[in-house]
Amino acid sequence: MTSPAILVENVTVHYGEVRALDSAALTLDPARICGLVGMNGSGKSTLFKVIMGMIRPDAGTVRINGQSPSRARKEGGIGYVPQSEDVDWQFPLSVRDVVMMGRYGHQGFTRRASKADRAAVDEALDRVELGPYAGRQIGQLSGGQKKRAFVARGIAQGATTMLLDEPFAGVDKRSEATITRLLRELASDGCTILVSTHDLHALPQLCDEAVLLMHKVLMHGPPDVVLQPENLAMAFGLDVLERDQPDSKVSGTRTLDGKRVNH
Repeated sequence: MTSPAILVENVTVHYGEVRALDSAALTLDPARICGLVGMNGSGKSTLFKVIMGMIRPDAGTVRINGQSPSRARKEGGIGYVPQSEDVDWQFPLSVRDVVMMGRYGHQGFTRRASKADRAAVDEALDRVELGPYAGRQIGQLSGGQKKRAFVARGIAQGATTMLLDEPFAGVDKRSEATITRLLRELASDGCTILVSTHDLHALPQLCDEAVLLMHKVLMHGPPDVVLQPENLAMAFGLDVLERDQPDSKVSGTRTLDGKRVNH
């Protein structure tokens, strides 16, 4: 019997007196793309950190393809695309350098790149359409190109599980389409992908399933079911106004921080 790609069982995490996750439970099968939806402060980033083994939960267990998160990360099984604000874009690294980081687990103590490492990086850069930018300092890329560079890092790494934190925030339409295509290709190749996003409109086209999180998993199912207005209201604690939108599978609007957002 195949192990779940991601298994989160009754995970609880506290930051002092604040409970970030409360008996959160999630099971993802291999080769699936899952969208993680929740308001700011709902525990999405904490869940990512627990899955990557960066935070040890106060209670509960996590397994990545049957392994502990620390073991899966050590063996290069987990790739991560961070939010833009979590990266120092002024650091003097080229795009190739960033993608080569994905090969560190395949290299020895000296981290000297082999012919196989260089070939894997070249292939990953070509796959995300960044080959001509390989020598450019990473901070000189556009928002969408930066996201694609980190996707390339995961590809070069050979990650079987990838976590993406707001991959469509601040990206152009071309990069959004390229990233969506890449993620679908990676899933077809057997990679399991968890995507944290506020872009609800894109979820049905990108994801096989979706999760609503508010410190615990409120709902997990097909995107067109999870994104129904009454279900979103549970996660966001907001009034959801229904209206007809013939171009979308999901009707309604939601208000976040005083702004009305169509979805």
